[in-house]
Amino acid sequence: MDQASSNIKEVDIHPTALVHPTAELDSGVEVGPYSVIGEDVKIGRDTRIGPHVTVDKWTTIGSENEIFQFCSIGAPPQDLGYKGEKTELIIGDNNVIREFVTMHRATTKEQGITRCGSNNLFMNYVHVAHDCRVGDHIIMANAATLAGHVDIDDHAIVGGLVAVHQHVRIGAYCIIGGASAVSKDVPPYVMAVGNRAKLYRLNSVGLRRSGFSNEEISDIKKAYKILFMSSLTLKEATARLAGEMPDSVHAKTFLDFIKESHRGLVRVKTKKKGEHHDED
Repeated sequence: MDQASSNIKEVDIHPTALVHPTAELDSGVEVGPYSVIGEDVKIGRDTRIGPHVTVDKWTTIGSENEIFQFCSIGAPPQDLGYKGEKTELIIGDNNVIREFVTMHRATTKEQGITRCGSNNLFMNYVHVAHDCRVGDHIIMANAATLAGHVDIDDHAIVGGLVAVHQHVRIGAYCIIGGASAVSKDVPPYVMAVGNRAKLYRLNSVGLRRSGFSNEEISDIKKAYKILFMSSLTLKEATARLAGEMPDSVHAKTFLDFIKESHRGLVRVKTKKKGEHHDED
């Protein structure tokens, strides 16, 4: 036996688990007690499926994921128009999916795929509905809920008990405060909170923690002030930003996000008398 062969781990399926004959389990996969793995499921190397987990058909899970007990992964979408067509849920690598998380397959209304990326943390009771696209390095706190067709860009944080309306997009490196209801698109790099969610300020602390330089943060801050802290209309502000910061990567990120927005943007939170919060 060569060295490569000796490093391959065996699949470990608990005697009480049910695994469909068409399911494909890569080396090192563990399936815990009383879990059910459906037909045409694919599970990548060294992924651990805890006890009492259901992974429904047409679901693909990447490598080195950890899925805790009582999760429901790949169930049909909660959509009255869905009639059992073949659609998919695709999950990337190195995700932590905690207890009672639910993730649904897509409808046939878009590409037929609900997609979750890699290196994400989904805390207890998170729900990812049909046709969502969740990026990489995302944290969704307890009971955060995505309606259908929601997009979340990389490095975003969604607080506990947050509800996100269908077709909303949440930008990269932003934070949604706990118990918020999000019905409009949230631009990148910002903090938003409330029911309905409003812009609160720039996510400067999060940007620093993510390795953005002082120069980059200054650039983002300038763009933020032009777009959201001036008295200009959004159309006027985007034109000014394009003219004043034509070479800024982060200004372009803002402008591209705004151009692609379909539901409109959350706007700045109105301050109450005597209230103060910084724009950065």
